[in-house]
Amino acid sequence: MVKQISLDGWQIQQLVDLLKKGSDIVAKTNRPIVLYRQTIEEEDDAYEEIVCTLTKDYVIEQLVTSGGVLVPSFHQQFVFPIEEYPQELIRKSRDRFMEIIELLEEQTK
Repeated sequence: MVKQISLDGWQIQQLVDLLKKGSDIVAKTNRPIVLYRQTIEEEDDAYEEIVCTLTKDYVIEQLVTSGGVLVPSFHQQFVFPIEEYPQELIRKSRDRFMEIIELLEEQTK
């Protein structure tokens, strides 16, 4: 069990470091990095999705409804400091955690 906790701690620190590098890139380019998009519900041309973006110093998760005749609207928005987001993400989904690490490794080369 101790080894698993150490591995989790190492992965969390690795993601924090990658988020900081990505945040620096965002500050230079003035363009957020989309970490992931997840469609929750889709009906006809309308859909509801979670859009997660990296901005300068923060990760923002937004629940967005749009498409068809619907005007895009934000139903929820969660803002996490870079240091806190990895713990939140690892609780939600280890697969998504690893996907974001891979994405940021590619983005920050």
